[in-house]
Amino acid sequence: INDGEGHPSSSHQALKGTSKWATSLENLLEDPEGVKRFREFLKKEFSEENVLFWLACEEFKKTQGKKQMQEKAKEIYMTFLSSKASSQVNVEGQSRLSETILETPHPLMFQKLQDQIFNLMKYDSYSRFLKSDIFLNHKKSEEQEENSPEAQTAAKRASRIYNT
Repeated sequence: INDGEGHPSSSHQALKGTSKWATSLENLLEDPEGVKRFREFLKKEFSEENVLFWLACEEFKKTQGKKQMQEKAKEIYMTFLSSKASSQVNVEGQSRLSETILETPHPLMFQKLQDQIFNLMKYDSYSRFLKSDIFLNHKKSEEQEENSPEAQTAAKRASRIYNT
């Protein structure tokens, strides 16, 4: 259902904010505000390195040029995977990469590890995040904004415009 200008009508608009985050971890990770709130939550749980590693891997996949890939791969390795890593992620031991693979990087070299971390977040932290004060308070403030008199009058103005 569209309004007169081909835009979805308000009853069929895509979910936004916390409603969208609550549908899947993928949706949460696609929204910069969602990532910010999830990081805030993970920081309190002492597991922020998981989302930071996942984000670094996503960024790494877009890296162009062998030299840049080598540098970024080494950075990811030293930050998250090395035994001396400052923000070491908890991945299965046998899937740890050796430093030698860093010489010949490819865009999906961290995929298996990234998938492990994604699943760890999806089946562990994400469900707790949806019950956390950080999420619930953000959801409440979103709902208050939507129900504010300003938002309602804007919606009424918009409906008058589209229904004339």
